[in-house]
Amino acid sequence: MLRLIHTADWQLGKPYGRFDSDLRAALSEARFDAIDAIGKAAAEHEVRHVLVAGDVFDTEGPEDRVIVQAVSRMQRYACTWWLLPGNHDFARNSGLWDRVRAKGAANIRILAEPVPCELEPGQWLLPAPLTHRHNLDDSTALFDTMETPGARLRIGLAHGSIRDFSSRGEAQNQITPDRAQRSNLDYLALGDWHGSLRVDARTWYSGTPETDRFQRDEPGYALLVTLEAGAEPSVSPIRTGRFQWLMRSWTVADAEGFAAECDRLLAQVEPSATLLQLSLSGIVSLSDRIAILARLDNDLRHRLRHLAVTADDLVGRPSEQDLADLRVEGMIGTAAGKLMSMIEAGGSDGAIARRALERLFVEHQRGQDAA
Repeated sequence: MLRLIHTADWQLGKPYGRFDSDLRAALSEARFDAIDAIGKAAAEHEVRHVLVAGDVFDTEGPEDRVIVQAVSRMQRYACTWWLLPGNHDFARNSGLWDRVRAKGAANIRILAEPVPCELEPGQWLLPAPLTHRHNLDDSTALFDTMETPGARLRIGLAHGSIRDFSSRGEAQNQITPDRAQRSNLDYLALGDWHGSLRVDARTWYSGTPETDRFQRDEPGYALLVTLEAGAEPSVSPIRTGRFQWLMRSWTVADAEGFAAECDRLLAQVEPSATLLQLSLSGIVSLSDRIAILARLDNDLRHRLRHLAVTADDLVGRPSEQDLADLRVEGMIGTAAGKLMSMIEAGGSDGAIARRALERLFVEHQRGQDAA
């Protein structure tokens, strides 16, 4: 039996340029902390080998600090780290991987050549490193001819996209979907797709250990894989990520309904480790719209680690009471009446009139509060 951890797509040194400096620093540090999470999991589950299926680094020329941090974190643990060059950190002469080797870490093995390695007696690792950012040939085709004397287990390690060869055009870094069967592999550990994904019983993407985009609700994972000759692999996810990147679209009818959505969200997540991209839609009273935006700005934005809101489709419609409040003032009432007529007429002027009426209501409310 062989127990290993399969991970990929660390992309250390990722810049996160669209965020403010504090959040960039936190997200960057979390990617290094994921190495510790993997190392601790290896110790807990008595795993001797961690396979990293490409894109250890975000670029082929990271800063020295990124390399030192990566190596020093891996050196803390007794397991062996098998690092495969991917499309972000592809193998080339006198490049990134020579800089990593120069650190002299005995428990880090760099798989820059497609040469089989014996993890344990009879347990062979078949690597398919990328030597260019974009490869048109299937790098795993070499598995068919790799000799593994006395093999009880054959494990492939690759970085690329599983795609249907019948699709039109040339795909880059393409891997045949049935590679595990073709090459008599007991397990094929893949990187490139940033979410955990089962292709078939013997072929898996581990996903990134620290989520890095607004596409998935789940935090990052690594995979704990147990292999026995002649049996299907046992694959279990291990949570390694700190941050959750959530996308939500809420259609709200009033401020009370919006508050309920907020409460449900906050009960389900760790707010300080949550990045939320929120889209709001619905037709509410102007007073409710103001209350909703106030909750966003004065409460939710401060609870979450990051909040981005699109509220263009949250339309404020004055209630009868709203309009009655505006009519009590002479000039304000006259202006409100004219704007309502424009809104009812529709067209582009109607949309402008709607925003103007909302502003009129806001200013009126401010005046009432000041009085």
